[in-house]
Amino acid sequence: MVSTETRTEIEASLGQVPSWMEDLAEPASDHSWGIFRDLTFGETELSPREKALIGVGVAAATKCPYCVHFHKEEARLADVTEAELEETVTLAGSTQYFSTILHGNQVDLDDFVSETSEIVEYLEKQEAAQAGAD
Repeated sequence: MVSTETRTEIEASLGQVPSWMEDLAEPASDHSWGIFRDLTFGETELSPREKALIGVGVAAATKCPYCVHFHKEEARLADVTEAELEETVTLAGSTQYFSTILHGNQVDLDDFVSETSEIVEYLEKQEAAQAGAD
């Protein structure tokens, strides 16, 4: 259960204290709100739109219906379109798919890092060449 001070802050921010906040054990309840508040509503390096899209992708990948619902609503508040939500979920699925392949086949991490560096270098050269052609 959150403290009276935190309860007041949550109500001011959300219009109510969500019932699930009552399930947080002490002393984590006040800290949990602080983490949620600071990362979700606080001024950070990411825009609210970017945070919402990340939330949707992670929620989809972890298969959490609560988080999928919350972060989709958060995204809609940030003017994310349905097409962008669909793409975000598809990207999350694609990432999870390839992660399964890499892990299941026990691809050597050092080889993967090396190959990725080579790919990035190639793409950067292609991008620079295209910029020079424009």
